[in-house]
Amino acid sequence: MPIELFRAENFRCLESVEFELKPQYNLIYGANASGKTSLLEAVAYLGRGKSFRGAPVTSLIRHGEKEFVLFGKLQRGERASSVGVRNSRDGLEVRVDGDSPRSTASLAEALPLQIIDPDVHNLVSGGPEERRRYLDWIAFHVEHDFLPSWRRFRRALKQRNAALRAGGAGIEPWNAEFVELGLRMDEARRAALELCTNCLEELGTAMLGSDVRFEYRSGWTSEKTLADALTESWDRDLQQGSTQVGPHRADIKLVYDERQARRLVSRGQQKLLACSMVLGATEIVQTHLERPLLLLLDDPAAELDEDSLERLMNQVFGLGCQVIATSLSPDNLNFPNEPATFHVKHGVLSQS
Repeated sequence: MPIELFRAENFRCLESVEFELKPQYNLIYGANASGKTSLLEAVAYLGRGKSFRGAPVTSLIRHGEKEFVLFGKLQRGERASSVGVRNSRDGLEVRVDGDSPRSTASLAEALPLQIIDPDVHNLVSGGPEERRRYLDWIAFHVEHDFLPSWRRFRRALKQRNAALRAGGAGIEPWNAEFVELGLRMDEARRAALELCTNCLEELGTAMLGSDVRFEYRSGWTSEKTLADALTESWDRDLQQGSTQVGPHRADIKLVYDERQARRLVSRGQQKLLACSMVLGATEIVQTHLERPLLLLLDDPAAELDEDSLERLMNQVFGLGCQVIATSLSPDNLNFPNEPATFHVKHGVLSQS
């Protein structure tokens, strides 16, 4: 199981909570604004080093306190592990098995997780950056050297943009590195989507009842090499002071029933399509890692009718991952096995 025990201190409205989790299903229920989403956010922070709600550190620290502390006891096969996070206005401190790694990537390696929250539809209806992050999460877990290549590419892009703003002086070395690393990024993302395509299309069809297709867009025209596209875009780049073509402009085109999904499907359908993408990525990555992942569901019933919710949860239950879900009610998600059930009220957690 990914996580056996979780503890949070001074995170949002949570003064001090600790609970043990079951290896399959766990449910946290309570009224709106009771603290259940904050609890899920704290668990996610332990695996990502950031808030999935985009909140700054200052809003995550409980009022009147100077820092928050999170801790998780993990189980990977026969090996026990631990992850800890401490954050304050002075910065983030990460601990994995007692060591202090240099980046939050170690958290994602120790506790790989995915989230379905009420804003998950943005994966379909939002901008390309959402879908690039989605592909990069898959590539991070299945491509061994993706992260260092990604970091080097971001540096090359930053330096090339700085040279453009300076009129283009000294840009040639950054052009060469941008092209080399950009092609690596493109290859890794294509491979990640190709690995998932069958799974994604099957899940999308099962959830929506119509054919779904996923097409990769590299960020430059397929009729040109990246180097040629960069050369052709030179005048526009100089005028804008930033690089207009490349992997940082990549996207996934989503086609549902021969329509472009983000424009023509309803909000509920967008949520189901986005959920199928999250579940497909989860399935592929946990198969690659040969261990179950942690799946967080924040109010999965929101904006879904009873039939759609049942289809979603049936796919969730078929994954075999550890689930922590939140709900207004303790009995509306129909878990196949009895979940560990917790009630939260005014930031205080109790086991039901």
